[in-house]
Amino acid sequence: MPLDLIKTFTYLSIHLTIGFSVAYVMTGSVALAGGIAIIEPCINAVAFFFHEKAWKRVGARPKLLSA
Repeated sequence: MPLDLIKTFTYLSIHLTIGFSVAYVMTGSVALAGGIAIIEPCINAVAFFFHEKAWKRVGARPKLLSA
């Protein structure tokens, strides 16, 4: 499995745990906290994956010489 995907899945698990905990403390509802914890971090994890890909492209660009 590529490192980008492993990183994405570990980030997702941390984010799910934090998202659920915060939503539960704020709402007191396991169902609502579970819904928030599933939807928001999953969307965020996809965004993170593409964010990492974009930064790899930035890092792979040839360096321009300073004047």
